[in-house]
Amino acid sequence: MTLFDGVYPFYPQQRKAFVFDVSTIIVIVVFLTFACSFLLIIPGIRGRARLYWTVRVLLSLVMGVVIVAVQFTGDWETGWVKANTSYKSFSRALVNADIGLHVGLAGVNITLMGNPVNQVNETINYNEHFAWSFDADYDHSYSEGLEKGLPSPILYVAEKFTMQSPCGVHRQYRISGHYASATLWVAFCTWLISNMLFSMPVLVYGGYMLLVTGAFMIFSLLSFSTVRNSPMCLIRFGTATLHIGYGGSFWLTLAIGLLCFVSGITVVTLHYFNLDLLKIFFDLHEDNVEEYQDMTEVFINPHFVSKGLSSSQPSKLNPNSI
Repeated sequence: MTLFDGVYPFYPQQRKAFVFDVSTIIVIVVFLTFACSFLLIIPGIRGRARLYWTVRVLLSLVMGVVIVAVQFTGDWETGWVKANTSYKSFSRALVNADIGLHVGLAGVNITLMGNPVNQVNETINYNEHFAWSFDADYDHSYSEGLEKGLPSPILYVAEKFTMQSPCGVHRQYRISGHYASATLWVAFCTWLISNMLFSMPVLVYGGYMLLVTGAFMIFSLLSFSTVRNSPMCLIRFGTATLHIGYGGSFWLTLAIGLLCFVSGITVVTLHYFNLDLLKIFFDLHEDNVEEYQDMTEVFINPHFVSKGLSSSQPSKLNPNSI
């Protein structure tokens, strides 16, 4: 097999390294647009209410963007290993590379980066995605990878998650990711409801919905954690072993879920023990005072008042008129 411009003829050009997921970028841009729009109108809010509005809106947007964005990230579980391994099938050439495994709710990303990047007349910088959502065929994606001639380390790791693999983790990861995603979407709906309730004078119910939001986020973590019930096959590259653990998206979801719990408990507690402070924070106390003052400031015409009082007095009966 000969080389043509440094590339084997039966292999396509090297895939570009994965940097950002397009869906994640779209979600972040949408929520940043909401945040920037709010920052434009914040100067019009007077007094301490400006600080309270800023804290409430930004905190709520952080909750919402995390609930949506983590569904498209690929680092619920991650693992890295540095090893000397074969690069292509039917070749004895060894390369020194960092091999990464990144598990998301909808699939797995496998990263291969050479140390250095340029070895064996090629640029070793790959990130391949294999989807296992219900509208995707993981085994078909793996077969396409075989046809494309992807590097051996990527195919070796991807083979562990196929349905025919003796590891038997494909079904567990697929179902766990599906239910984790579904519960996160329910959490997003309850987050929207909580924001609507906070805009009305029913603050305690908004606190209850924040508790429900946190509960569904914890349920999503429990659903994804069930993959630990299935023993994971060892992924070995010579003497090195690739170990995976919970990644940034998992811990970020846990942190926001706990934040929802703390916020919900705080709102409910203030409702029962210090309602005035809660109304001040949500800018309801001053509104009620102003409405009361506006209703009491009534301009009365003295002419109609005196006329009404005179007509309401009973007339005295004059005996001489009988």
